[in-house]
Amino acid sequence: MLFLVLAVIVTLGAGSAVAMVASSGDGSSDKKSPSESDSTTGGLPTPSLSIPSELPSELPSLPTEVPSGLPSGVPTDLDSLLPSLAGDDVPYYMLQTGDCFNIDDTKPGQAAKRSCRAAHDAEVVKVAELEGTYTTDAALKKAASALCAKPLDTKAAKQPAGTVRGTLVQYPDPTGFKLGIDKVACSLAADVGAGKRKLTKPLT
Repeated sequence: MLFLVLAVIVTLGAGSAVAMVASSGDGSSDKKSPSESDSTTGGLPTPSLSIPSELPSELPSLPTEVPSGLPSGVPTDLDSLLPSLAGDDVPYYMLQTGDCFNIDDTKPGQAAKRSCRAAHDAEVVKVAELEGTYTTDAALKKAASALCAKPLDTKAAKQPAGTVRGTLVQYPDPTGFKLGIDKVACSLAADVGAGKRKLTKPLT
């Protein structure tokens, strides 16, 4: 990502340089080049042209083989120059309503986005925002759960029996909240805890 941002900055800088050159050219239009003269009278030498009487009968031959000294491993496409993406893991607060994802207990606060048509752990029902002042994790948990309770209950009631067996409420800790992270992701899950059961299609 950093590479792409830098590339944009360099491109914008180049555009500015081109504009400056064009501006500089317009501003110096009154100056005359050394070969120009204000006088239109004679005094200028007449150029003489000489054409050779005979042309060479043979032209030099061009090489037919590519030199073998070119470096190997030169990239042939742009994709090889760009850094590869780090996968589908995103911070939970970047999830949107309708996103499906897997959870990993060893990566708290992260979600691995998946297609809703493939096996996945949970689907986001609603993304809400915390309002107010909270200084403890308990207070944040209570407020986040209150934001998610109604939309999760409503959505769960519409699902076929046995589809979902749990809810997942993701919220910031006090440090994250102080930094401005106020998103709460309210999700329905196939099975919270054991993680053996999966959802295999979007929620209805």
